Amino acid sequence: MVKISIITPSYNQGQFIADAIQSVNSQEYPDKEHIIVDAQSTDETLDVIKRYAHLSHLKWISEPDKGQSDAINKGFKMATGDIVAWLNADDYYLPETFSKVAQVFTEFPKTDVIYGDTLMVDQDKKSLKIKKDHRFDYGVLLYYGCYIQSTTTFFRKSIIDADHLIDISYKLCMDYEYFVRLSSLGYQFSYLPSTLAAFRWHKTNFSVLYPQRRREETIKIKHQYGYKVTNNLRLQTLLHDVTYFYFLAKRQALKQIRL
Repeated sequence: MVKISIITPSYNQGQFIADAIQSVNSQEYPDKEHIIVDAQSTDETLDVIKRYAHLSHLKWISEPDKGQSDAINKGFKMATGDIVAWLNADDYYLPETFSKVAQVFTEFPKTDVIYGDTLMVDQDKKSLKIKKDHRFDYGVLLYYGCYIQSTTTFFRKSIIDADHLIDISYKLCMDYEYFVRLSSLGYQFSYLPSTLAAFRWHKTNFSVLYPQRRREETIKIKHQYGYKVTNNLRLQTLLHDVTYFYFLAKRQALKQIRL
């Protein structure tokens, strides 16, 4: 049986973090580990965490860091599992997720990364929709955008052991850059057509608060990993924006196939 390690970066999400902790604890999967890396929260977060300190699979630290990406990297380095993932403090896993993921990794040893579908919920956990995805496509990922939800993504620990960590210079699109980089390095992604986790959509989501920063980071990733026909940054950005529509159509076609 493969061991699964979950990393939760945490800062002032005390109203939500119990859901994340309970969702890991309630997985009927015996070989698991939950590591919370807190950035010295000033709300009720630490009090909530301490209520669960008796759980044998739960480890936590609270210390200064350089942001969410740095916290995830700290957790990655602490992890002892064969499979790792990060679960944001305001998100949570659905039942049987660990068993489903472990089965795929066991049956398909060449698979390095698994991602699935996501239940989108509001602040009060009311269901909004299920975000369904499709088989992996590098072009769609790079030119359409990060359709893969980090909340439902799991990695082999061998990726971390090879020193492939999150780029801490990215504040919003760290998952996007990480997925593109891993794929460009030859790591194999597989889609699991099952709803694995809930993503909580609320007014303090970074994507809502900082749309311009997200746009800037997205452009940077496309320039770094995408095709290049000109040194004119504005024109190259325009070409990538046009390319987006082709891969938007391809994504819609892939969603019809699903597998």
